[in-house]
This record gives sequence, C-alpha cells and structure tokens, in this order.
Amino acid sequence: MAYKTILAVLDTPQNARQITDFGIALAEQFSAHLIGVHAETLAAVPLIAPMEIPDPAAVQVLQDVAQKETVEVERIFKEQTAREGLSTECRSFVSSAGYGSASVMETARAVDLILASQSDPAHADHRADLETFLFDSGRPMLLIPYTMKTPQPIKRVLIAWNASREAARATFDSMPFLKAADSVEVFCVDPADRSGQTQEVAGAEIAATLARHGINVTLTTRETAGTSAAVAIENRLAENRVDLLVMGGYGHSRWWEMLFGGVTRNLLDSMTALTLLSR
Repeated sequence: MAYKTILAVLDTPQNARQITDFGIALAEQFSAHLIGVHAETLAAVPLIAPMEIPDPAAVQVLQDVAQKETVEVERIFKEQTAREGLSTECRSFVSSAGYGSASVMETARAVDLILASQSDPAHADHRADLETFLFDSGRPMLLIPYTMKTPQPIKRVLIAWNASREAARATFDSMPFLKAADSVEVFCVDPADRSGQTQEVAGAEIAATLARHGINVTLTTRETAGTSAAVAIENRLAENRVDLLVMGGYGHSRWWEMLFGGVTRNLLDSMTALTLLSR
C-alpha cells in the first residue's frame, strides 16, 4: 500500500509554498500524483440601502482580491512543481461554500491523502475548512505545523492509541508511513480509564497486528497521575523526537471549537510534529 494520489490544500499564498514543498516530497517518496487545490470563496457582498441591492463596486473589489489570490497560489504551485518526472495538476474552484463545496469534496474523496497546514495565528484562521475536510471527505489528513518550513524524513512515529474507531482508522490510514519508518510506538495513556482495556493488555493487539506487517513497533503505557492526556502525549513527542503523530479526530460538533475538544484540540493548537488525523 502507498499513497498514489495526494491533495495539497493551497488555501493561502502564505502557506502555499510550504504545502507544495511537503507535497512534492511525499509525491516523490511514494511516486504519487499531486493535486494542488485552491477554493476561492465568494465573500458576503455589502448592500446599498434603502433598496438593499448589491454594491457593484464592492462586488468587483471582492472578486478582484479573490482572483488575485488564486493566481498567486497557482503560480507558486506550478513554479515549484515544474520538474521532470513529477505528476501534478492544479485545480481552482469558486463558490460560496469554499472548501465545503460539492466540487471540492468530489475531488477530496477520490484521493489517498489530504495535506494541509496548521492554522497560523498571525494570519486569518482557516481551520473551519480543515474541519470540513476531516468530517466530510472520509480521507486521512496530514497536518503540517506552520512553523515547520522544510520537509524532513519521517523516521519516528507515535500512535496515540485508545482503542477507539477513530484511532483504528488513523492507524491503518497511516500504514505507508508506518512501513517506511525506522520505529513506531503505540502509546496508551491511562488505559484503565478506557472501556474494555486493562493496564496489562492495552495496545497489545494493535501492536501485534502492526508487527505482522513487518513494522518495528513498541508498546508503551503511561499513567497521567493528574495531568492531561494531551500533556502526556506532548511530553512523549519531545522525549523521543517524534516526526509523526497518528491519532483519531474526535467529536460530533460541526464547530471546530467543540469538534477538537480535549486531547485532539490541545495537541493541534500546539503542534510540534506532523500529525495524521482520520475520522
């Protein structure tokens, strides 16, 4: 198994170069086809009182700004991917739904992996778009910390395992990375608090399954002793200098603030490693 079609979310000119660089690195590693996608969102249009009709001047300004961004994003992607032997294409969409539009989702559901950037607090927040992808695409998403500018080999992987459906989905969605890694650790936090798990056997079955795939896997359990699971995972990432965190995306709310409640949200707000999410 390998990722053969990768979608790079080019949501802003600020992160288009970073996302394209990582997309190229993965496309070369897996001999994959790379699709750059930018969705131009039609903004709300100011109205002229008292008749409440659209202001033509405002409409034109909004369209010009959005089109300028699209042109810049496409330029960055095409310039960086203009190399021999790399299979790429760039797609742009225009709609009021942005990345949640039917056209974008149709593209997203037909890929092996979605690549996106963590929201940079210095720029506009695009995390709601990532929420849409995670909920509706049915595909795994690899998030890149906005501070990580240069692709690095993924040698050490940490799986945040709690025996949930989401964790299982993320683990098997990450199989190409796991097989290519030097080491993979299944990390269980407070297993006694999880239904159906005990301290002695937590994570043992998934570790055994991964070992049958020829993966160099170890199993670790950790009691938080009053601290949060997110802190325990963050500490483990730092201790082992982990390159990739694999975990499930949890929650049922349509709003990001509630969707990534608890462990997932805390980890994504303070990302120190590449993070693969599945739901």
